[in-house]
Amino acid sequence: MTNPSQPNLTAASPRYTAVAMLLHWVLAVAILTAFLVGLYVEDLPFSPNKLKLINWHKWAGVTILALSLLRLVWRLTHRPPALPARITQAMPSWQRVAHHGTHHLMYLLFFAVPLLGWAYSSAKGYPIVWFGVLALPDFVSPDPALADAIKPLHALAAWGLIGLVALHVAAALKHQFIDRDGLLDRMRPGR
Repeated sequence: MTNPSQPNLTAASPRYTAVAMLLHWVLAVAILTAFLVGLYVEDLPFSPNKLKLINWHKWAGVTILALSLLRLVWRLTHRPPALPARITQAMPSWQRVAHHGTHHLMYLLFFAVPLLGWAYSSAKGYPIVWFGVLALPDFVSPDPALADAIKPLHALAAWGLIGLVALHVAAALKHQFIDRDGLLDRMRPGR
């Protein structure tokens, strides 16, 4: 049901491209899954299963890094659709600042989290062999003290990214269910 004072703008809202939507949703699932695996594996006792999950976490991180690069290139070469004027006019200025700031910080962390993880793995002396096939170069030389310094940064950046994702989701749900402005439809697959 639509709020008569705020008509549903779905039809008037320009949508993201299919590629942008695919990258958005695949990255969302990959980031959430890698985060949850990272949390789970942290408290496991040393075992072959823990090593398998750590490798999976690393593979996911490298995949997220590659997809983030692809997404950034796509974003730079395909301008995202502008927010409809009725939506931007209804948003207080702090929400517009939060909208842009959240997106920019998420993009930064799309790269920082996996790069810090790669640096941590390299500093620990554990190479990354992507899907057991492609050996990646060490990001830094093995150094236990450096590994100890990087590990909490990787965790902090990951928690920061998840916090921004939660804020992003909350804002999308607010637009969908409170404002009823159709903003979510711009990134929702299908019609």
